[in-house]
Amino acid sequence: MTAEAIRDQGQPGDSGPPPVSRRARRVRMIKRGIKLFFLVFVLIIVWLTITAPLSRSLGNAEAPTLTILSAEGEPIARRGAIMGEPIDVTRLPPHVGLAFVAIEDRRFYYHSGVDPWGIGRAFFRNRTSSGLQGGSTITQQLAKTSFLSPDRTYTRKAQEALIALWLEARLTKNQILSRYLSNVYFGDNVYGLRAAARHYFNVDPEDLTLAQAAMLAGVVNLPSRLAPTTNPAAARRRAALVLNAMVECGFITDAQRRAVRPARVRLGPRDTTPTGTYFADWVMREASAGTDEDYGNRRIRTTLQGDLQRAAVRAVRRAGLGRTQAALVAMRLDGRVVAMVGGRDYAESPFNRATQARRQPGSAFKPFVYLAAFRAGYRPDTLVNDAPLRVGDWSPRNYDGHYRGAIPLRDAVAISSNSVAVQLSERVGRGAVIQAARDLGITTPLRADPSLPLGVNNVTLLELTAAYAGIASGRFPIRPYGLPEDAPSESRFRRDPHMPMMRDVLHAVVLRGTGRAANLSVPTFGKTGTTSDYRDALFVGFAGDLVVGVWVGNDDNSPLPGTSGGGAPARIWRAFMTEALGARSAPASPPVPLSQADRRDVNEAEPGNGLEPEPQPPVPQGPEPLIPEGNAITLPAPPREQPAPQQ
Repeated sequence: MTAEAIRDQGQPGDSGPPPVSRRARRVRMIKRGIKLFFLVFVLIIVWLTITAPLSRSLGNAEAPTLTILSAEGEPIARRGAIMGEPIDVTRLPPHVGLAFVAIEDRRFYYHSGVDPWGIGRAFFRNRTSSGLQGGSTITQQLAKTSFLSPDRTYTRKAQEALIALWLEARLTKNQILSRYLSNVYFGDNVYGLRAAARHYFNVDPEDLTLAQAAMLAGVVNLPSRLAPTTNPAAARRRAALVLNAMVECGFITDAQRRAVRPARVRLGPRDTTPTGTYFADWVMREASAGTDEDYGNRRIRTTLQGDLQRAAVRAVRRAGLGRTQAALVAMRLDGRVVAMVGGRDYAESPFNRATQARRQPGSAFKPFVYLAAFRAGYRPDTLVNDAPLRVGDWSPRNYDGHYRGAIPLRDAVAISSNSVAVQLSERVGRGAVIQAARDLGITTPLRADPSLPLGVNNVTLLELTAAYAGIASGRFPIRPYGLPEDAPSESRFRRDPHMPMMRDVLHAVVLRGTGRAANLSVPTFGKTGTTSDYRDALFVGFAGDLVVGVWVGNDDNSPLPGTSGGGAPARIWRAFMTEALGARSAPASPPVPLSQADRRDVNEAEPGNGLEPEPQPPVPQGPEPLIPEGNAITLPAPPREQPAPQQ
């Protein structure tokens, strides 16, 4: 048999390749497992790198703070933490930085961001003692407090370790310690060593003594419990523990420790920017929703104009209202709110009467009746009959109890005839009146009762003023806004050809009617409003590019005898508008900081009582009454309630 044949036949009993040994299979599985482990590890590192804010970790982190600014950039209100300016640990006395290292991370200068020895020591002590000790390094604490959410998850811990390694690779130890001290929380809503030194001891961090540095280093472990202002005894005990740790680390001698006397708290000046004002409270919700970020000092610029806000506050303060409340809203023709006063004094009552209070507008509601009438074919010079009226069992009366007979609709608006307003509402339909109000932006519920045109349904001053802005601009609906980015697009507006007629009749109100006290040297338009028993008094009007609403009343809804919309509200309106439109120069005294403008104690009020009854303007002389005195117009009894149009 040839060699080839023998090779082809194979060896006797040979049925295939030799079997793989068990040891070889085990080695092969181990190799595959190691490869799989490294693959998963690489994927985890890639995922953590993508999700962890590595790029942000090299920037200057700040505590979460929201500052509301005026249109000019002046702070109005601040919500959140007090954040100090960054510090450089190399410019501080050596004992300052070493105090924090001794108590928080004594191996700080030897590890690479994550300290396995420290983690093991903390684990052992936590298992053998009742107290809890953290194993995070200063670098990890910087990553956790400055760049990550407070969630206690394995993902966040992994991100924390990754950022710590990243920081150690990119920054020096002193840079890491400087950033940590610039951002760590010290209690009392204070973040950063500079802010803490000034808050607790009224000194700069460059001037901190050993005792003061030890007390501040002790606070960061449990700032809410160890703040020197809330628990001075615990703060002193913790400071002594810090000094002992510094001795153990060799940072100070035992003689130096014994020579230290406990630090005494000497509070520094606080930031005077308030946490809220009437306008800031209104705009804060939209500003807070502007981003999902929960770190950093966010500064939100608003539409509020500082000079106009101060003018609004002065106009209210100097009206001599006593204990009576007042509110004012000023906006541009597009709804941009430029001034807001929600009461006499924010410190006494933060309740915003311009945006939160729902009160009866009285005759200030009548423009919606007039708009419905103009849409139905009436004109300003259409003759109407100002005469006693009965609608079913109800008889509305004019404010002064007098009736003028046949007069142009323009004059009926000027004298604020209740009789004519109810007649128009009944003839064009209460549904049409409600639809006009809805078109101009009134969203509060409106009952379709016969008294609807007399303003018996509650509205807010803000939405009523915005409705008048629709009349002024000729487009609607106007939505008030306080953030520039909320400015509406032109495409969302509708227009009505009857707005010039609306401005015609509202001009007559201030030219020779109930709103004459608000008349200016420039074309002025507006409407007074007075509710039954003098519980609410309003004037809403516009001139130039400003639309302003003013309300005067009491929070307990008690009456203000003799006070009408043509009295105190019209005078407040005129005082604000003459200054806002440049009719006279601003006061020579230094301006009040905008953040303090809502406080009564920084604004002087003129003496006198601004609630004295205003003399009634002359009544326009119309033709002789068409109905003999003693007779009245009787309209059919209406149904109890008509369905209101849907918004």
